[in-house]
Amino acid sequence: MSEPPQESAGREATERKAMREGVLRMALTSEARQRLANVRMVKPELATSIEDYVVQLASSGRLKRALDDEQVKQMLVALQGKKREINIRRA
Repeated sequence: MSEPPQESAGREATERKAMREGVLRMALTSEARQRLANVRMVKPELATSIEDYVVQLASSGRLKRALDDEQVKQMLVALQGKKREINIRRA
């Protein structure tokens, strides 16, 4: 008997998520994973884009060793771009 399409799709999504987490576990040091977890609480879209980039690097073989916390910080700064500066002047 074949599974209903919803169950099959749900299982595939779970498998993809587990594979992605495994790649991230190998590609990032524990400190870098902790930093991304902290960023995810504040800016989930930023953390997701960093993770996507790391998975892409690891999948293409361009990642020679695990990324450390400092490298993840640099990636975060680069992705955040220039922040707008807000000045409040009092009369």
